Amino acid sequence: MSAVLIAFVIFIVVALATFAVASLLDQRRAQARLIKDRLAMAQKAPEREPHEELALLRDEQLSNIPAIDTLLRRSARVSAIQEALTQAGMKIRAGNFLALCASCGVMCGMVALLWARNPAIGWAALVIGAFVPYSFISYRRQKRFEKIEELFPEAIDTLARAVRAGHAFTTALEMISAEIAEPLAGEFRKLYEEQKFGMPVRDALMNLTERVPLVDIKFFVTAVMLQRETGGNLAEILDNLSYVIRERFKIQRQVRVHTAQGRLTMALLMAMPPVVVVVLELFSPDFVRPLFYDPIGHFLVVVSIALQTIGYFVIRKIIKIQV
Repeated sequence: MSAVLIAFVIFIVVALATFAVASLLDQRRAQARLIKDRLAMAQKAPEREPHEELALLRDEQLSNIPAIDTLLRRSARVSAIQEALTQAGMKIRAGNFLALCASCGVMCGMVALLWARNPAIGWAALVIGAFVPYSFISYRRQKRFEKIEELFPEAIDTLARAVRAGHAFTTALEMISAEIAEPLAGEFRKLYEEQKFGMPVRDALMNLTERVPLVDIKFFVTAVMLQRETGGNLAEILDNLSYVIRERFKIQRQVRVHTAQGRLTMALLMAMPPVVVVVLELFSPDFVRPLFYDPIGHFLVVVSIALQTIGYFVIRKIIKIQV
């Protein structure tokens, strides 16, 4: 038995050493390839036609290890996770985030297995624990978008005043990035820097809609692009857009008032079963433990969780009204 353990440890050490050396060599080759590509672009710069578009180099690595980065780039789902991390304002790469999800899932699974002594509950806890970091990212992303929606009418008013005062549209973008609070200021700063370094304004505006896929942002980008193509009073267009957004906020607040009872009902129905189980476990453990040790109890737990999930989505569909 000891010989097998020693052989296994040696195998792990050799495999990790080989992977480290290969990653180091791959990283050096990647750096050399990047320098070579930049030199080639610099040499071709005088030969570029005036109508050719310039592209900005952005840091889109999914992992600091080149080998893992190349592997993760093959999956569109991992790229979507990296986009969600960026939209949530988290400075973490998708590779590290996936490792965090795996670690959290394993930890929750081990704790549940030691507590319940049931493999099924351990696997369920592993899956739930792996989704906890993603739920946190989704929450941060939603809160960040809500903050951007709150600041956006003020940014449009500032842009309209700057245009009415005689400033160019691009100069007004720089003013917004300096006067409006974060996180909206950072998005307008990226928009200004992209067009400043040679990207067409249309492409920079489209990148803004990709980073912040909100309805108000799409309205703003559509209005600006139409004005640049067909002409018109940009300040008046922005004033009307700001008025429409503020009126939509009023309607949304009214909808939240009318759906408050439904949201409270959903919270109570979702919280009641776990609270009842915890209370019974504390005061009458012999009554509730068959749910975790008896096969019929396992089936009932699975059915109850499934029905709770279905009920959550049904109530959420009823109370969520698009404005």
